[in-house]
Amino acid sequence: MYQGNKVVVVMPAYNAEKTLRQSYDEVMEQGIVDLVIIVDDKSADDTVAVARTLPCAQVHIHEQNLGYGANQKTCYRLALDAGADIVIMVHPDYQYTPKLIPAMASMIANDLYECVLGSRILGGYALKGGMPLWKYLANRAITLAENILMEAKLSEYHTGYRAFSRDLLLKVPFEQNSDDFVFDNQMLAQILWLGYTIAEVSCPTKYFAEASSINFKRSVTYGVGCLLTALTFRLARTGLVKSRLFPR
Repeated sequence: MYQGNKVVVVMPAYNAEKTLRQSYDEVMEQGIVDLVIIVDDKSADDTVAVARTLPCAQVHIHEQNLGYGANQKTCYRLALDAGADIVIMVHPDYQYTPKLIPAMASMIANDLYECVLGSRILGGYALKGGMPLWKYLANRAITLAENILMEAKLSEYHTGYRAFSRDLLLKVPFEQNSDDFVFDNQMLAQILWLGYTIAEVSCPTKYFAEASSINFKRSVTYGVGCLLTALTFRLARTGLVKSRLFPR
């Protein structure tokens, strides 16, 4: 418990056998996490076998590969069912350091914010950590367009390191979102739609062979999806369209 709050870390896993234990160990070293929920999206390696050896982990297995967004939906449903007050998503590929968990949890536990992101852009960590230049430039361009369309000031929308309050997860209609990678973006847009301020903390990251990453083709699909989400947000805000993502 952290200040009377049950802290649950969720890990959407796919082919993470080489980095899962290291990620889990560092999560538990922070001393405030009550439960780790690992959802395996039909991995082709030994991710499930490794997960089942971790003492404070609840393991859930998708019988079919449903996609990154669908994995997160399962993660959040299970975390809420487990009575979580604070839910933090940490990728099990060890790209994001779990050492920021106490800082992110404290911002929610002290009623400062309902959502906190670990940003690779703040502090200039993205390129230092090995992010490919083309991904960095795309990140900056799409983020600029999203900030304009949604009238926000985030340093990036594309980090996978996120913390949420229970109350926020109960209000965000995330079940309506895509089962693919654009889920991440849609969820942040929904939080902004509901009028919440999203906090960010600077987060060092690592890019290496075992860290998960999508290829160029899927990155283009993701980028287009992000822009369409932001455009839909703007049109829905002005009343020109109706969207299940942004209900009135």
